[in-house]
Amino acid sequence: MEKGTLVEFRPQGDSQEKSRRRLAVVDRPEGKKHLVVIDERGQSHTLHPRQITYAVAGEAYLAKDISGFWQSIQPYLDPSSLEVAWEILVEDGEAVEPATMAMLLFSDQSPSLCYAAYYLLSEDKLYFKQKGDRYEPRPVAQVNELKHQATIEAQRIQEWQGFLSRVQQALAGESIEWQMSDRPRLEALERLAVFGDEASHRAPALETLSALGRPETSQAAFQLLVDLRLWSPHENLFLRRSQIPTQFAQRVTEMAHSRIDSPPSDQDQNRLDLTALKVYTIDDESTREIDDGVSVEFLPDGRQRLWIHIADPTRWVVPGDDLDLEARRRSTTVYLPTGMIPMFPPELATGPMSLNQGQVCTALSFGVVLSDEGAIAEYRIAPSLIKPTYRLTYEDVDEMLELQVEPEISAISTWAKRRTAWRQSQGAISIRMPESSIKVRDDEITIDVLEDSASRNLVAEMMILAGEVAGRYGEENHLALPFRGQPQPELPPEEELMQLPAGPVRDCAIRRCMPRSEVSLTPGRHASLGLNTYTQVTSPIRRYADLLAHFQIKAHLRGETLPFSHEEAQELIQSVSSTAYESTLVERQTNRYWGLEYLRRHADVVWQVLMLRWLREYENLGLVLIEDLGLEMAVRFTRSVEVGDRLEIKVSYVDPRQDIIQFTEVSGSMAQTA
Repeated sequence: MEKGTLVEFRPQGDSQEKSRRRLAVVDRPEGKKHLVVIDERGQSHTLHPRQITYAVAGEAYLAKDISGFWQSIQPYLDPSSLEVAWEILVEDGEAVEPATMAMLLFSDQSPSLCYAAYYLLSEDKLYFKQKGDRYEPRPVAQVNELKHQATIEAQRIQEWQGFLSRVQQALAGESIEWQMSDRPRLEALERLAVFGDEASHRAPALETLSALGRPETSQAAFQLLVDLRLWSPHENLFLRRSQIPTQFAQRVTEMAHSRIDSPPSDQDQNRLDLTALKVYTIDDESTREIDDGVSVEFLPDGRQRLWIHIADPTRWVVPGDDLDLEARRRSTTVYLPTGMIPMFPPELATGPMSLNQGQVCTALSFGVVLSDEGAIAEYRIAPSLIKPTYRLTYEDVDEMLELQVEPEISAISTWAKRRTAWRQSQGAISIRMPESSIKVRDDEITIDVLEDSASRNLVAEMMILAGEVAGRYGEENHLALPFRGQPQPELPPEEELMQLPAGPVRDCAIRRCMPRSEVSLTPGRHASLGLNTYTQVTSPIRRYADLLAHFQIKAHLRGETLPFSHEEAQELIQSVSSTAYESTLVERQTNRYWGLEYLRRHADVVWQVLMLRWLREYENLGLVLIEDLGLEMAVRFTRSVEVGDRLEIKVSYVDPRQDIIQFTEVSGSMAQTA
């Protein structure tokens, strides 16, 4: 190649460097194959022939001419001009050289314009493709597809840049409106924050974190969502990891409103009218789904009939409709410190389904006459109409019992105590471990210990009584119901239990031996309740298994075929039990989180704890009860401790998100990691 020839070359180096085109002038040969060239800055380069991509023929140049040459061709480097040439050439599909293209585009084949044509062709990725030294027009369909892809890519880049801009604005504290196109990237961040390395489609989240200079981790994704004010610092990751739906589909909500506006015909036309009875509903003050009430009827012969009235959501739901299928999918109402996730749409669950004070309500009522000892002497079950008289809290009932201002309440309480004594005579096992209720309102955490009281015993015994009646009815009539049983536990010897301090320590030892209850279509003994048969029926608004029992019992009372066969009922029980277990797990994990967060906020408080039992004595790992909070925590001791000891501890470190808490004993030293 002659000295003074202007050449284009690609430098050696990394891929980015190789992609740059450079101009230089040939100075001299170097060895057998290489050439030394001088660029516009006067720097020399030794090139192999394959690095040279184009030679401008016909003129000799100096290095100082390169800048002028480049400037002279700039007016001709308009990529859009290729479209006209492509339209002319595509029909014949004829490949062209740069010189031919220069004549077609510029009506001139001067060396500089031939290079301009080459430059356009080599840069083009749309209309022409290179084949050797020639360039072939792409087919029309291919060009259209490439244009479509280019449009999509341009839109993607625009959306990406817009998304980053909105993110930066939000991080700066500005109020922004997220676009629909932002949703996939935000959802990718959510998945990464929730599932970490197991998250699917992580790329958009990692790209966002990288662009913001943040670590590409699940913790960084979580923090970004918090910083964007899309998530709370206390976002419930347990709930997000679960399959629990938090919103109702539009069709379900629409059906709920339709049922309220136009109720289906009542299949129980001959409901027992119990509106003359005084009905008490007793719940926590925050309860909105009121699904049970109690009454006592004073019979002419001097006996008393207890009535347990249970809300009748089957009045509003048809097996297999959208409301029923949604309730099956949810299986249970989920109770979290921050609020509940209902099984039915709230407008139904807290409206016509609930036993609301002063309104005539449909119910399934269980009427029971007890023997003097507390055993069931006679019973009946009937779809009914009731009119709840009083909406009471447990505290209200305790006060009424103390003042003896309501004879009906006092009578029901007396029967509840007899029932407790009777069940204990039947082998019932009473475990009275402290329970705590954790509530979060406006970021304020309250923890209340639910104390044993006459009112809570009254409600519990009446609900257990209704469950025994339902179980008996199902067993006697061979109904496919979700019977709940519990195997007989193997308790420690009496003398061993009596050596433990009475109260939580002894009850904890008993609780440890209790097997899990089981749900089956076969009636069986429930050991801890002391009952030979038992079916939960008292929360049909909140538990699908209870709703299933209502469907079956009511159909049998009407003399109709049961809506669910044995096989269908079995399949339903398995499905809802699995989902309900997941919900229970989320409830426990969430309560644990907020319990730790409460302790974090009260790190300076000295807590009284009771040593309940050893978890792993060889590791000095024990279970303690924080008595003022009703919370149980695992503690690793660094000194000798006995079961039943009372100690004083303070929180030394806690991280609720990582589920870690450590304590120090005020008058000694101990630490725990959980």
